[in-house]
Amino acid sequence: MQRLRDLQFDNSFARLPAGFHSRVRPTPLQGLHLISASPGAAGLIDLQAETLRNADTLAWLGGESPLPGSDPVAMCYAGHQFGHFVPQLGDGRAMVLGEVVNRRGERWELQLKGSGLTPYSRDGDGRAVLRSTIREYLCSEAMHALGIPSTRALCMFGSEEEVYRERIESGALLVRMAPSHVRFGSFEVFFHRQQYAELRVLADYVIEHDYPELRDEERPYLALLREVVSRTARLMAQWQLVGFAHGVMNTDNMSILGLTLDYGPFGFMDAYDPGFVCNHSDYHGRYAFERQPSIGLWNLTCLAQAMLPLFDPDDGEAAAGQAREVLAGYEPALVQAYACGMRAKLGLCDSRDGDQDLSARLLGLMQADRIDYTNLFRDLAELRLDKFADDSFLRDRFVDRAGFDAWLTDYRSRLRAEQSDDVRRRAAMQSVNPVYVLRNYLVQRAIERAEQGDYGEVGRLQNLLSHPFNEQPGMQMYAAEPPDWGRHIEVSCSS
Repeated sequence: MQRLRDLQFDNSFARLPAGFHSRVRPTPLQGLHLISASPGAAGLIDLQAETLRNADTLAWLGGESPLPGSDPVAMCYAGHQFGHFVPQLGDGRAMVLGEVVNRRGERWELQLKGSGLTPYSRDGDGRAVLRSTIREYLCSEAMHALGIPSTRALCMFGSEEEVYRERIESGALLVRMAPSHVRFGSFEVFFHRQQYAELRVLADYVIEHDYPELRDEERPYLALLREVVSRTARLMAQWQLVGFAHGVMNTDNMSILGLTLDYGPFGFMDAYDPGFVCNHSDYHGRYAFERQPSIGLWNLTCLAQAMLPLFDPDDGEAAAGQAREVLAGYEPALVQAYACGMRAKLGLCDSRDGDQDLSARLLGLMQADRIDYTNLFRDLAELRLDKFADDSFLRDRFVDRAGFDAWLTDYRSRLRAEQSDDVRRRAAMQSVNPVYVLRNYLVQRAIERAEQGDYGEVGRLQNLLSHPFNEQPGMQMYAAEPPDWGRHIEVSCSS
């Protein structure tokens, strides 16, 4: 394992023309101190988490002394925010330090979040607060452990610096990682400026940097869009399957790599509710849980529009037709990924007619009786096919017991039809249905303790959520449904 000072940086994005970014320097936070570091993320760049606890780390990542070879830039992009186009956004409180190439030849961009003012800060202060940093740090790593593509969180720092949001709070700093932080909005900014040469430069960069297998395609830009459509469809299905709501699915928060990007007002559903809105700033429910798949397509349509000049610069109609053909692949890919994932959640080995209806009926019963989404699927693994088996641990949760009994009869018949084995099915279901997710009340409790200087709960949650499918001794309380105070926690865009 290397030391931090031994990391070799190369910022390929910084070599793009000036209109793509602005060179910046981090502004040090007062009283910076490491709160937590992710061993898994550190390992991706051949570091041990303990390496991040020395004074050199504070100096380098805190901006007092640049990391050798790094070339920090703030990225320029635009975006549709809540459906309305904003012509220029950009990294207002973040900056890419550069890329680290690990021993396997993989590139990981390191980005500071909360590192101070940039040319894109507008009226902001360029800082992040402790609560939002804890939320992103924990959720990034939790999503990875769930098998959902995500940016990674290397480490997080607290500080003595005061930052004002709804109130005066402690400033904090997150170091996050991804192969690339390019967004849908990175393409939109050049399309709407009619800077088509720059648009082509960006597309070529993304293909060379992130999708080299597309270089020899006859139509590489269409192939790029097709790959992004496919990855986004799978991501939306994964979010739905685990009960995750992003909260701010603006196009500037959509990754060109199909990663979960920019954790703000996210939330994991407790009681199953398709209309679940985790962001109280989302007054019209644009990003409600059930709308995420359709918003994914809407956002991809914005990306496709931005890429039109690349498909056929001389024939707009032909370009639009090509884009529509690619976008038409979104729904089948989404439906297939969701259906496959739901079969796995139900312990079904093969695909049969009626499976979609079976899962839809269960979700309808859960919605009507406000059944906990995570726990119901987890506990369903304990069901036995023996007709004399006790089902009360499931049916007693439902008000509509007759409806659940009818569903359970059909479910058992479906399992018997494929000669399901109780032991193997239980193990398979427990490998895809988590026992622990980052419920809002859990992270809120960690935040409140951290604001008093106690970071122990952050560490416990990080360790717990790194193995979400394994029941861990003494941790049953972390799988419990939220207490009354934790059912109505409001999270905003400043969170």
